[in-house]
Amino acid sequence: MLVWLAELSGTFPILNVFRYITFRAGGATATALLFVFFFGPAAISWLRIKQGKGQPIRTDGPETHLAKRGTPTMGGLMIMSGLFAAVLLWGNLRNPYVWIVLGVTAAYGAIGFYDDYLKVTKQSHKGFSGKARISIEVVVALIACYAIMQTQPAAIGSGFAMPFLKEAIIPLGILFPLVTAFVVVGAGNSVNLTDGLDGLAIVPVMIAAGTFGFISYLVGNAIFANYLQIHHIPGAGELAVVCGAVIGAGLGFLWFNAPPAQIFMGDTGSLGLGGLLGTIAVATKHEIVLAIVGGLFVVEALSVIIQVAVFKRTGKRVFLMAPIHHHFEKLGWTEPQVVIRFWIISVVLALVGLSTLKLR
Repeated sequence: MLVWLAELSGTFPILNVFRYITFRAGGATATALLFVFFFGPAAISWLRIKQGKGQPIRTDGPETHLAKRGTPTMGGLMIMSGLFAAVLLWGNLRNPYVWIVLGVTAAYGAIGFYDDYLKVTKQSHKGFSGKARISIEVVVALIACYAIMQTQPAAIGSGFAMPFLKEAIIPLGILFPLVTAFVVVGAGNSVNLTDGLDGLAIVPVMIAAGTFGFISYLVGNAIFANYLQIHHIPGAGELAVVCGAVIGAGLGFLWFNAPPAQIFMGDTGSLGLGGLLGTIAVATKHEIVLAIVGGLFVVEALSVIIQVAVFKRTGKRVFLMAPIHHHFEKLGWTEPQVVIRFWIISVVLALVGLSTLKLR
C-alpha cells in the first residue's frame, strides 16, 4: 500500500525510496517481525483457552515429547497474520505475482487450519482426509501455476528452466501447470512433514525464503539476470518483499517456538509456508533450485515415503521412526542437537543452491 507514496516522488523526492524493492523488503521484514512479536502473547493465550488440551502428542514417539502435552497449536495463524499485514502494507498490490503467491498461501493455510481444527477437537492424529486434502491442494496449485504461465512472457511462460544453462528451457506447453503443480504440492507437504520439533521447520523456511528473496530480486532485474545468465522474469522482483515478510514473521514466531515451545506451528503454518515457497520457485523458474535449497524438506518427505513403502512390502522399517528427525531422536540425539544440526544443513544447502546462479 505504501507504494503509492512513490508516485509523489516528483513533488517530494525523499519519497522515491518507496520505489526500491530492497527498502520495502526490509520494511516488510520489520513489520512482520514486530506484528508477530507484539500480538503473539495474546494469540497464544487465546489459542490455549480455545484448544484446552492443545495438540495431541503421539504416544509411539520419543518419550521426551510427552512433556509437550497441553501446548497449543495453530501458531501458523500468527505467522500468516504478520505475513499478510506486512505484504499488504509494503508490497506492490498491482503485481500479479504477489496475489498468486498470497492466494496459494491463504488456501494452503486454510487447508492446514481445518486439519489442525479436526485434530484438536477430536484429540486425534487423524485430521482431514488425506485424499480430499491432496485433491484440494492439487486444484489450488494447478490454478496458481496456470496463472503464472499466463502472466509470464510467452517465450518462457510454459517452460521448465534448467540451472546453470541460460538457454536451456524445456517447453512443456499446456503440461506446464501439471508439472509445476507437483512442485507446489510437494513443497507444502514436505515442510509439513518437517514440522515435528520445536523450531525445526521455521528456520529452514526462513533460510529458503531469504535465498528465494535474493533470487527473486535478481531474476526481476534485467541487468542482473543478464549478467548472471538466468532468465529475466519481469515483475518477479516484487516477490522479494513477500520473502522479507516471511523472514520477519518467522523470526517473530521463533521467539515463541524456540525450545521449549510455547506454541506449535501446526499444519496451518507449515502447509501455507511450504506452498508459498513452491509457488515462488515456479514463478522465478527455479523449481530445481528449490529442491536443493529445501533439501532438508525433501529428505524428510523421502524418509516417510521410503518407510511406508518398505514396511508395506517387507514388514520391516528402514528408520527407527519417520520422519527422519525422529529417527535421530531414537538414536539418542537430544531435540536441540537435531534441530541445530538440521539448521546447519539448511544453511549449507542454501549456499549450494545459490551457486547455481553463476555468481562471479
